[in-house]
Amino acid sequence: MYGRAGFALLRQRIPDQPDAGDLPAQVRTACTTLAQHHGVTFPAVAEHTGISRATLYRRRDLREIIEAHRNPDGHTPTITGLATQIDQLRQALEAVAAKVRRHEEDLRTIKHEGPHTTRRS
Repeated sequence: MYGRAGFALLRQRIPDQPDAGDLPAQVRTACTTLAQHHGVTFPAVAEHTGISRATLYRRRDLREIIEAHRNPDGHTPTITGLATQIDQLRQALEAVAAKVRRHEEDLRTIKHEGPHTTRRS
């Protein structure tokens, strides 16, 4: 269908297509640039490098480079750390819920007293 010349053309690398051997270097460069100006995200790196997001997620080496730049302090949350944060959020939510219940009770009291009575403090 293509012949020898056509097949050879198909096998040539397209100039704008990233070279597979250079992908880690391209991702590092993109992450460094994006970190200075924007946030480092998979879509931003994909747009900056021309590498598909699927490839960035699928290839462990590329994903690790991006993740390292997303967490520049090197702090990766641990299960214990996440459990602590979840517990703190649960306690905060319970405090907000208790406050809402108190406000609902106050509103019910005001509603039952009627519009013409004054509330004593």
